[in-house]
Amino acid sequence: MKSLIFSLLTVTASFVLVSCNAQTGKKQGDLKMSLTPPAGKAVAAFAEGCFWCSEHIFEAVEGVDEAISGYAGGNTINPTYELVNTETTGHAETVLVYYDPKKVSYAELLNVFFTSQDPTTPDQQGPDRGNSYRSIIFYSTPEEKEFAEKAKTAYAPSFKRPIVSEIKPLLAFYKAEEYHQNYIEHNPYSPYVMGVSIPRYELFKKKYKGKLK
Repeated sequence: MKSLIFSLLTVTASFVLVSCNAQTGKKQGDLKMSLTPPAGKAVAAFAEGCFWCSEHIFEAVEGVDEAISGYAGGNTINPTYELVNTETTGHAETVLVYYDPKKVSYAELLNVFFTSQDPTTPDQQGPDRGNSYRSIIFYSTPEEKEFAEKAKTAYAPSFKRPIVSEIKPLLAFYKAEEYHQNYIEHNPYSPYVMGVSIPRYELFKKKYKGKLK
């Protein structure tokens, strides 16, 4: 169901904006990642639509060392991009965020999560539709689950519709194919990046009250 999402007109010509899940994928190996962070660091995972933009957003936050694009939330082992596109794996496009808890807290990353998306649209984020685009907060400890539940409640009055973000345990994370990593950095003139990802990132910067790099 993810073919053309809308047409973007320019002064010289019109061209098609293709959804994040409409590009050709590559074969996926065994890329299940360890969820144990390096010494002195912490790790968190969030799904909030196309991971190209989510990765870009979280990596802009002070205290975040790296965000990795991948898949989580489903039961399929070693999912490929093409398989996730079928919306049958249960996986959502997810970013695994490595951060320094001395510089940014898990609670602050939840602020990033709720500020950088519309958490009221079921199985959708912007022009992208399907359960692989659903909104999820993954937790690894009871404390993180409690933080997530409190944040969801606190942000509820900020939206006109109910927040539909799921709160799920992080059981596994599979790294996406290499061409997805740092996608915006490597493809700044992609129609999707220019028409969807960058506007979303700019809106986030206007709304976010925390520290950015």
